[in-house]
Amino acid sequence: MPTSRRPDSPPPPAAVTAVGLRKSYGDRTVLDGIDLRIPAGSVFALLGPNGAGKTTTVKILSTLVTADGGHAQVAGHDLVDSPDGVRAAIGVTGQFSAVDGLITGEENMLLMADLHHLPRREGRRVAAELLARFDLADVAKKPASGYSGGMKRRLDIAMTLVGNPRIIFLDEPTTGLDPRSRHTMWGIVRELVAQGVTVFLTTQYLDEADELADRIAVIDGGRIVAEGTAEELKRLVPGGHIRLRFTDPGAHRSAAAALADAERDDAALTLRIPGDGSQRRLRAILDRLDAAGVEADELTVRTPDLDDVFFALTGGPTEPHQTQEVVR
Repeated sequence: MPTSRRPDSPPPPAAVTAVGLRKSYGDRTVLDGIDLRIPAGSVFALLGPNGAGKTTTVKILSTLVTADGGHAQVAGHDLVDSPDGVRAAIGVTGQFSAVDGLITGEENMLLMADLHHLPRREGRRVAAELLARFDLADVAKKPASGYSGGMKRRLDIAMTLVGNPRIIFLDEPTTGLDPRSRHTMWGIVRELVAQGVTVFLTTQYLDEADELADRIAVIDGGRIVAEGTAEELKRLVPGGHIRLRFTDPGAHRSAAAALADAERDDAALTLRIPGDGSQRRLRAILDRLDAAGVEADELTVRTPDLDDVFFALTGGPTEPHQTQEVVR
């Protein structure tokens, strides 16, 4: 689950900050003024549909692409003034594996150690430790081409960790993985954060952002259209309701008369009342039923989830977006 801090504790230092990042390719604007602040030691998820600007944001922040406007710092280093400092502090794993299938897992790791200029003995030690940590020691001597998708992704992240980065960019790391491998990846992310690593995660999977992220930004059309915790984002979207089901038609009619604001379904013998599921709202409904001498056979509470948030913010009319940020 996402980490939390005491309300009275000072905010952690920022691992990544960005102000007004812009990027265009020809006449197509990919990023249209992105502002970010990502606390150190947290998981930040950038959530959005294909083509929203997620991968471009990662490429800019990891110095792979130059922004057309705005400025950013990563691990305290300015992207323009100190790109080498940024690259020394980060690791990047894309949605398409960088693993070389023609060589073994161990050789992939040793190649990465050489790229980081580790002494040979140190490189072998780090490679062995990471292969064991990611449960790849048994296949370390086998060509990576024979690895499953989940194994390749684990090897990809293990290679990223050779340089001991403080910030890791995971660009849609679980795309194409089966559910078991996805959950394994989630465990790896939690372990990294527990060790103080900052994780910048891009994803299209709503449950992934909900499960892992301390803070989520929804990006659409190159703009951040909402930002907050998962719970804060869910509160931006209306649609919560309380559903009452009855088995007796007479009780259903009496309850409908007592709850004038309810949406009535006579065929299903249900009532749907707008509400956020709070204790106060539930008590008010139950008190009105008690006063009418009626008891529901079933009561369920439906609150908006990230699916609702995602489609409400990215699936509506193409009007100018305004960032909705919840301040805690």
